[in-house]
Formats: sequence, structure tokens, C-alpha cells
Amino acid sequence: MKKSFKITLVAAFAIFSLFSCGKKDSKDIEPVATPTTEEPYEESPIETPVATNDLQIESNDQMQYSVTELRAPAGKITLTLKHVGKMEKIAMGHNLVILKPGTDISDFTLKAVDAKDTDYIPASEKAKVIAHTKIIGGGESDVIEFTIDEPGTYDFICSFPGHVSMMKGKLIVE
Repeated sequence: MKKSFKITLVAAFAIFSLFSCGKKDSKDIEPVATPTTEEPYEESPIETPVATNDLQIESNDQMQYSVTELRAPAGKITLTLKHVGKMEKIAMGHNLVILKPGTDISDFTLKAVDAKDTDYIPASEKAKVIAHTKIIGGGESDVIEFTIDEPGTYDFICSFPGHVSMMKGKLIVE
């Protein structure tokens, strides 16, 4: 292409751009009417989960747990993890791992990537795990029993590679 044609083309584009971006005056914009008969919005109170020794939680094909907070009284706890999705565990497997306080979750999950044979629970991190389910796929479930006698807040995660960013929560033991 000739240089003069390129310059003409660029100039035409610049002029077109300038004139196509019209500016409206604020007087041209009609105000939105606000209804006066509406009742004021009342925020619903957030329901705190009830503490129970029999915990139920679901996982799905969208890498989500059904809840991010569980509550249990100190003592023996039974936890059921149910995968309500349809995908197989090789593609969308989930587990639930309850970690001891102070565990570095990033470090744990980084090591878990190489622990496929042990349900993504790295042998070097076993001492940091209170309890965990096995890896389950769509339509499967797993039940575990464990004891926590010390009241406190405990992190729970899915240690399947890449899932922890969306699949984590807190177990509050009272």
C-alpha cells in the first residue's frame, strides 16, 4: 500500500471515531422515578447451622460444597459426603479433608497433587489431617467417623488437584 493512502485511511478513521462518540447533556437524560409505596428492604438474618454430631454435606460437578460452614459439638462426629453430580471421580472427584489448626493449606494442596494413590492425602502431611473421606465421583458417597474433643475452628477442603480454590470451609466445634 502507498504511504499516502495509509495516512488518509488512518485520518478518516480518526475523524469517524471522534464524531461517532456523541456526548449527551445531562438534561437529555430522563430521571428514573422511584416508587414511594415500597416497603423498606429488610435483610434476612443469616441462619447459623445447628451443631449436630451427624453432619451431611454435598459436592457437585461445579466444584462446590453445599455449605461452607459446619457445626458440631465436641466429641464423636459422623460426616457424610455425597457427590450429587454425574461426572466420574477421575475427572471431578471430591473428598473432604479436615485439617488441624495451623496447617498451611497451600502447602498441603501443593503436596497433595502427587498423592493420587492415597486419595490426594500426602504421606508427609498425614499428621496434619484429623479425618478425611475417600475420593468419590458422581452418585457416590462416603461416611467417616472421627472425634474432636477440643472446641475450635477447623478448616476443611477438597484436596483433589485444583479444587481447593472453590471447595473449602470451616468446621466449628463447640
